[in-house]
Amino acid sequence: MSRPLRTLLFSTLYPSSARPVHGIFVETRLRELLAQGNIETRVVAPVPWFHSQDPRHGERAAMARTPPRETRHGIDVRHPRYPLLPKVGMTVAPALLALWARPAVQAVLDEGFDFDVIDAHYFYPDGVAAALLARHFRKPLVITARGTDLNLIPQYALPRRMIQWAARQADASIGVCAALMDVLAGLGIEPARLHVMRNGVDLQRFRPLPPTQMRSELGVDGAPLLLSVGHLIERKGHHVAIDALASLAGTHPQARLVIAGEGEERQRLLQRAQQRGVADRVTLVGSISNVELLRWYSAADALLLASSREGWANVLLEAMACGTPVVATRIWGTPEVVASDAVGRLVAERSGDAFAQAVRDLLAAAPDRAAVRRYAEGFSWEATSQAQLRLFRSLAVQPAEVLSHV
Repeated sequence: MSRPLRTLLFSTLYPSSARPVHGIFVETRLRELLAQGNIETRVVAPVPWFHSQDPRHGERAAMARTPPRETRHGIDVRHPRYPLLPKVGMTVAPALLALWARPAVQAVLDEGFDFDVIDAHYFYPDGVAAALLARHFRKPLVITARGTDLNLIPQYALPRRMIQWAARQADASIGVCAALMDVLAGLGIEPARLHVMRNGVDLQRFRPLPPTQMRSELGVDGAPLLLSVGHLIERKGHHVAIDALASLAGTHPQARLVIAGEGEERQRLLQRAQQRGVADRVTLVGSISNVELLRWYSAADALLLASSREGWANVLLEAMACGTPVVATRIWGTPEVVASDAVGRLVAERSGDAFAQAVRDLLAAAPDRAAVRRYAEGFSWEATSQAQLRLFRSLAVQPAEVLSHV
């Protein structure tokens, strides 16, 4: 192609000035792709409509504060609104999402940005909506699966059929781990159209800092100091980390747990820490920026990730890039991330006792932080970005060509 490759990223999982960490992993992959050069992009990131910007409405108010259009890191981003209907919202969401986003996509074209490929993220409802848009605008489509969209939602009959339809409409599907592509293969999607492109880690942003110095600066201690990172929701398993801390009392009475994140479970987590008798050794530090997370990762002796579902957990690579070993549930893509006992332990049973024993085993092995960092260096973004670029270029068509899936 004589001109740069042009993509349109479509997803409700994309950050904004009002929600700067929402879907940041999608933005990160896009920025790494753009760094390859000779590629341009625009983003359409729909946001659910909400009537009030009053802060007492929490996350919904942040949605309302999202600007209709903005520039982030030099990327033009549009945030059209779409309605979410109660009770029937899950089944009609893809159609409503596509219908209300279509004018924004048309506006991108009207401004002269004739994109070559739609790069959609999250299969449901985003990927299904993107498939409708791809048919309407006669454009090739790639949908990336990220976790819950394929390891939970297909349990529901109608969404499963819509996901299957969208995967058949798409020219290609990407999974951040092989386990997610196995789901689509099980739904009858041809293996040749399924691609595994794992997330990478920013090895410059996440790097080892002196643990003792970081503990001093952050004002924390612990022997060991454990860290649990993620939204405060049941699926992330912070309550399991609290139970693990309680189970460690006999062998590691000075252990401390720091939980980084915000969410609906905050009060319940505080209550659980009280009930388990470890309230004085559990600290909830709220939502932390990537700059601050670097310091917490470096300060910790181990990262705990007790999730019940994960596609590809970025926090594991971030921690390891800082030299911090990990203990995580053996689920979905996690064994693909933690493939060596030299960098962590995988736990089959999602319980405090099981995690506590894994922590004991990990500490007894005394992982070398420099070796953990070297392991993480094998997960740079370069290979994924190059694979993505090759795929997108192979699908880019000239205007006169007829798309096979239209």
